[in-house]
Amino acid sequence: MGNYYTPFSLRVSEELLAKIKVIAVRNKRSANKEIEYALEKYVEGFEDRHGEIEIGGDDL
Repeated sequence: MGNYYTPFSLRVSEELLAKIKVIAVRNKRSANKEIEYALEKYVEGFEDRHGEIEIGGDDL
């Protein structure tokens, strides 16, 4: 079985989504993959500044 991705709805403005779609096309990605990539980079930056995020426990 391949990777399983948890479905997650995200509400954004039409303008922001349109801009993400432009960026996605330029990067040869779907809008979904572009958002996933941006979130991964955001988390990496956070972890660089604050240390690795441990999953589990009461933080969620």
